[in-house]
Order: sequence, then structure tokens, then C-alpha cells
Amino acid sequence: MSTESTQSQACCNVPAVVSKGYEPKGDYITADGLKTYATGPKDAKQGILVVYDIFGFFSQTLQGADILAYSDKEHGYQVFMPDFFEGEAADISWYPPDNEEKGQKLGEFFKTKAAPPKTLPRIPKIVEELGKSKGIEKWAIVGYCWGGKIVNLSSQEGTPFKVAAAVHPAMVAGDDAPKITIPFAMLPSKDEPKDDVEKWQQGIKTTNIVEWFPTQVHGWMAARADLEDEEVKKEYERGYKTVLDFFHKHM
Repeated sequence: MSTESTQSQACCNVPAVVSKGYEPKGDYITADGLKTYATGPKDAKQGILVVYDIFGFFSQTLQGADILAYSDKEHGYQVFMPDFFEGEAADISWYPPDNEEKGQKLGEFFKTKAAPPKTLPRIPKIVEELGKSKGIEKWAIVGYCWGGKIVNLSSQEGTPFKVAAAVHPAMVAGDDAPKITIPFAMLPSKDEPKDDVEKWQQGIKTTNIVEWFPTQVHGWMAARADLEDEEVKKEYERGYKTVLDFFHKHM
């Protein structure tokens, strides 16, 4: 069971969400050799590492990073989103994998580009490098879809993070939950398997919330967000508010 209320603590004011033609506020730097989107107040001592979904630097995901960086006037965050796929993200037209060709392309991508053992060792290096160069004293991590799995695996013993969130996470596994050592928020969509999420929630021992978004598709806070749809836009905003409230409380 969740160990705290999922009600918003009203710690922040999410900026107006731009439906189309969003212009990112940040710029690109290099971290552990990877092109990395960097945003947020440069003097902030708290950082958030964003693990994007398999579609990479999408406008909706970049806007999300800016929301995380600038919503809380009293507690700004420096936010960093590395390009783990090094310019070769998946094509969004492959999703949903509703025919054999799309399924094969997605499957091959997960095997070659998105296998967690390729990404996991880079995360501590990136955090250490950015912590030193940017003066960050505490870290949180958030991941979308595939990134949610990376976050689960990065929140275990020896983690450099104080708090974590997995948003419409892929590959939810009950076996991951007991190994998590930090406060953790999970935000599933209507497309995540309920049994898998419930098994995960039963297994986690740290402070946690599971906040369902039952009207939203897998990907609504990242690349698959149709922000011209008012309901999606509202729930996109609520999702970011939920993550920020949780981070604010546990950083």
C-alpha cells in the first residue's frame, strides 16, 4: 500500500503548458561524452536526472524537463536529460507495434540500443561529473516508459539519488521493488498492466506513492503526449505536479 497521500501539497506552480511549437528554455552540454539537455537555474544545488523514453529528445519531454526545473520558485532544480541513444532514438511511428514490422523494429531496438546494461553504468558517471561541475549536492531521478525501468534499477543499494519517480513505466517487475532503497513515486497510465503494478507496490518497502492516470495512454507525459487535447494537457500538468510535490518532500 502507498505510505502517504497522493494529494498535491501545492509546493509549486506549473507554468502554462504549450500545446504546439514549444521552444525549450535550456541548452545542450556534454556529460560523460553524451549530448545532454540542461535546464534550470544555474545556482540550484539540487539536480534531477531525466531518463527519456525510447523516442529521445521530443518537444513534450523537453517541456517536461523545463517544468521540473522552473515550477518551484523556492526550490529550483538543475535538470539534465542525456541522449543515451546517441542520436539514434526509436521512430515514434513504430508505436503502437500493431503489425509485425513495427514489432520487429521495436524488438530489435530494445535488444541493441535500449538494453539496460548499456545505460545503467553510465548513470553514476554522469551524476558524479555533473555534480562536480555544476555544484549539485542532492539528486533525484525520473524516467518515462523505458526510462522508468532504468529508474527502478538505479534506485537500489548504492544509488546516488535521494528520491525517484517512474512515469508510465515499461517492464514493471515485482522483483525490482524490494531492492529499492529510496522514496519512489510511480505514475501508471491505463496501459500499464494492473497486476504488475500491484505486485510491485506490494513489494516496495520504502515510502512510495502509486498514482494512476486511468484516462491516459502510455507515454502521455513524454513523446506521446497530445497536448492539443485538453484532457491530456490537464493530466500532463497534474503528472508533473505530482512528481514535483513528491521530490520537494523527499529531497
